Amino acid sequence: MIIAASAPLTVVAGGVTTSFAVTKSLGVPLGFLLIAVILTVFAVGFTAMGRHITNAGAFYAYVSQGLSRPLGVGASLIALVSYNAMQIGIYGLFGFQLSMFLEAKFGFASPWWLWILLCIVVVGVLGVNRVDLSAKVLGILVGLEFLVVIIFDIVAIAAAPEGVSTATLNPSALFGPSLGIILVFGVAAFMGFEGAAIYGEEAKDPKRTVPRATYAAVAIIGVFYAFSAWAFSVGIGPSEIVASSQEFGPDLMFVFMTDHVGVLFSDIMTLLFLTSLFAAQQSFHNAVARYFFSLGREGVLPAWFGRTSRAGAPWAGSVAQTIIALVVVIGFALAADAFGGAAALGDAAFLYPVLTMFTWLTNTGAMGLVLLMAVIAAAVIGFFRRNRRGLSVWTTVVAPLVSGIALLWVFVMILMNFQLMLDQDEPSASTFVLPGLIFAAGIIGVIWALAIKARKPATYAQIGHGTEPGAYGTELVDVVELERP
Repeated sequence: MIIAASAPLTVVAGGVTTSFAVTKSLGVPLGFLLIAVILTVFAVGFTAMGRHITNAGAFYAYVSQGLSRPLGVGASLIALVSYNAMQIGIYGLFGFQLSMFLEAKFGFASPWWLWILLCIVVVGVLGVNRVDLSAKVLGILVGLEFLVVIIFDIVAIAAAPEGVSTATLNPSALFGPSLGIILVFGVAAFMGFEGAAIYGEEAKDPKRTVPRATYAAVAIIGVFYAFSAWAFSVGIGPSEIVASSQEFGPDLMFVFMTDHVGVLFSDIMTLLFLTSLFAAQQSFHNAVARYFFSLGREGVLPAWFGRTSRAGAPWAGSVAQTIIALVVVIGFALAADAFGGAAALGDAAFLYPVLTMFTWLTNTGAMGLVLLMAVIAAAVIGFFRRNRRGLSVWTTVVAPLVSGIALLWVFVMILMNFQLMLDQDEPSASTFVLPGLIFAAGIIGVIWALAIKARKPATYAQIGHGTEPGAYGTELVDVVELERP
């Protein structure tokens, strides 16, 4: 699930080329490794805290218990906004790519939003079933993605027009003026990081498997993406990778494979690119559903959000996310029509769902999740402040402090470069409104928690503690059951 959210083929085809094009730096491969190092250090305290807290609303529970309940509710709303933004934003790219592919191959012209609506239904159906069904589907898709990218890497290294160069592995290429923006674009590849903790309640042995999955995913993502980015630069040539990425964008990978392997393999890659987007959509959908479940169960949101299906999946949260996605997609589709559709955007008009829906929302979601990870680092220190539970100072203080400062710095870099991330020549309303949504969600969450404290102190007491023994009056239920004839 963690790797599915990172969508390997999407990152290599889109993320790597975008990083080269925007940063104009050869330090992209090492950027993935540096982010992996930061998140590995972050995982030291994160997974240690996770051994004591198992909750479907992972970040929400961690902040509630490590800092305060109001900040925990604020974090939960930031998480909901961020995961929804990531999931719905990816729909924009999915609908556009599928529509263009069908028209290019079969001459069948269709609106981008039609395929999004159909995809929302499929994602929703999988979302109301047990997580192992989603995991099996995504496991197959992610496995195929890795296979295709590995083939691409081999072909790229074999092509090597400038020789098998290590120019992009030179530390001086990373540690320069472009360091901040390289990390800004690279960190989006790790946005499924919380996934293992979110599924803790559904895992057979969460105390063991959640830390293992977290560390394994970070290592796999970091090393694989760094290697693939290096192979990409070798295949195109270090002296040409920036210019080619600027010229072709995400299509560069497919153009390269068409030239060196053939159209058929390139078409297969395109189909797997679409399935990689689907995998990411499913992963983020499941995360949102589980956050809704956790908040409904603990009384922060209406209780019906805490309902599960017979299969044990949080169906109410899944339905809620599906409805949100439908509303937002319909809103973007109507906005395109209201402004004359494609004509409203001039020469790049046909890219409407990519330039708006995908670019706006995914960057907003990544911003929110990086902020949450920085807050979680502080929560780890707070959680172990009075009782280290036999753990070292490195685990409970040093690692979360170092990683928290690094993540906060990346967040500041995102804010400073948000206009660049949106590919805007001049600031517009979206430059300020979109980050404002993240801050507004956090503020509203804090205010809402304080309102609960004033009106429902019992509900307030269980915020972030929903899986602890005694929550929801379980002792009373046991007594009632025993006293029944």
